[in-house]
Amino acid sequence: MITVRVPAKVNVQLGVGGLRADGFHDLANVFFAVALGDEVTATPGEGITLSCSGPDADAVPLDDSNLAARAARLLAAHHGIADPGVHLHIAKAIPVAGGMAGGSADGAAALVACDALWKLDTPADVLLDLAAELGSDVPFALVGGVALGRGRGEILEPLPVEGSYHWVFAVADGGLSTPAVFRECDRLRDEAGTGSSAADVPTPDADPALLTALADGDAVALAAALSNDLQAAALSLRPGLAATLRAGTEAGAVGALVSGSGPTCAFLAKDADGAAAIAAALRASGTCRTAHATHGPVAGAAVVDPAA
Repeated sequence: MITVRVPAKVNVQLGVGGLRADGFHDLANVFFAVALGDEVTATPGEGITLSCSGPDADAVPLDDSNLAARAARLLAAHHGIADPGVHLHIAKAIPVAGGMAGGSADGAAALVACDALWKLDTPADVLLDLAAELGSDVPFALVGGVALGRGRGEILEPLPVEGSYHWVFAVADGGLSTPAVFRECDRLRDEAGTGSSAADVPTPDADPALLTALADGDAVALAAALSNDLQAAALSLRPGLAATLRAGTEAGAVGALVSGSGPTCAFLAKDADGAAAIAAALRASGTCRTAHATHGPVAGAAVVDPAA
């Protein structure tokens, strides 16, 4: 039995370029890994099978559309394993379809868990290449920490960061489709007259003020630099998120934004006590299903030591 713990992410910056001919957008995506995470446990089995427990487990597909199953199959194919056998149990804590890359995290965890279970010793750079085949957010779940993602987000550059930061995540009822949010972003840009194609929208880059705040360990400066080009689209599709953002800010958050494509909202607190108070206020506000206080950055997908 191999258990891998893998973190959720928040995008402290999500700069979105214009729509490319291949249907993707160039990104300047500053990923930040947080301690809220899933665990994927791999045990020997016949074929590739899945089970899931935890919040929203009934919303997790247990077929080949699940990135964990696809990861196991891709790793087996890379090593020429014709008939892979593994059962993967996903213990969910990351919101489903919540903009925190929960499915991508499970794909990364499955790569690490199956590699260990099958004793393959796949080099780290090969695992990253396989992760990029699975999806744009999967490579970051492998490495964790804080990193700038370019291209579709899969080309990673680790970033220097000082200290630990305290976050609160407000979980909405229901999810949002990431492709739908990108389409709405394009629609809003066209509606505003700026255009939505790669020829219309400059290629985004990391915000120097944000990078400096991370390197200095300055939570207040980081809060001032938080940005998400998909936030307007998420709010357009789910207007009620505005009340969640307002409730967290009124409870003392120094920064607030929609996490990724939403609908989870992320709040940066000054310290752990502040995060606990913000989470309690959000849970009492009626604007979200629940709220979790956590911290980061943390490492990426890693095997859990049974003795720990």
